[in-house]
Amino acid sequence: MTPHWKSTWAITLATAALACRPGSPPMNDPPVTIMTFNIRYGSAEDGANAWDLRRELLASTIHEAHPDLLGLQEALRGQLDYLSETFPEYQEVGVGRDDGKEAGEYSAILYRAERFAVEDTGTFWLSDTPETPGSLSWGNRIPRIATWVRLRDRSTNRAFVVYNTHWDHESQPSRERSAALLRERIEASAGDSLPVIVTGDFNAGEDNSAFRALLGGSLRLRDSYRVVHPDADSAGTFNGFTGDRSGDKIDAILVSPAWAVLNSAIDHRGEGGRYPSDHFPVVASLSRQAGR
Repeated sequence: MTPHWKSTWAITLATAALACRPGSPPMNDPPVTIMTFNIRYGSAEDGANAWDLRRELLASTIHEAHPDLLGLQEALRGQLDYLSETFPEYQEVGVGRDDGKEAGEYSAILYRAERFAVEDTGTFWLSDTPETPGSLSWGNRIPRIATWVRLRDRSTNRAFVVYNTHWDHESQPSRERSAALLRERIEASAGDSLPVIVTGDFNAGEDNSAFRALLGGSLRLRDSYRVVHPDADSAGTFNGFTGDRSGDKIDAILVSPAWAVLNSAIDHRGEGGRYPSDHFPVVASLSRQAGR
């Protein structure tokens, strides 16, 4: 069954397309669809929800959303290899958090190579020594990272920066310091000159001070979902493979003011009472505003 959000998505994008007729005022750039998705690490002992039993449903979920950009959390090398084989149109940036190579979970960013060209990319550790692979600080017991990429849109020849991160699930001090470091890096790499997109599993609800530290201020980031659905409740994104929507919305796509948010949704897609991950993915359609 087609998810409800797909129909409203099509209407929104069709409306955007009508605005691109000749004689219209200066137009925003073509839409960019982006998804953030914690896919649950593949070696987890999840029984009926083990990776091999849900990977096709997960791939189908990605296929239905048809994102141009995909920020993944908890992805292990074998899972990324499966997605690479399934979706050859995407290229990948990122490293494993344990050694800066292939060990441990990635916060990888997948992008459509036909549309985007990579100008620069990197990963830093959310610690006092951000350039040291596997480094720990601030109370987290496992490494936490952020991967970033500066892309140039081949259709417009304009660049922007994407950050993808996965914050600690236990330590609030770690989340607070992670927010501060992420803000610092974004300001240094983009500032006011380049549009920014931030995807992530923040392991923090919308009222958490660490998450809120990313919003507003000099960066003026906005939660794309709340731009479209400011008053929506039952927006929880961790479902524990049950479909539960009652918890906090801990997964988000944040955007700088240069982006117009055409649509955003939490994809609750499941099949036969089963779900592709223990998180719901979040999807947004954006367009870079004319002159920004």
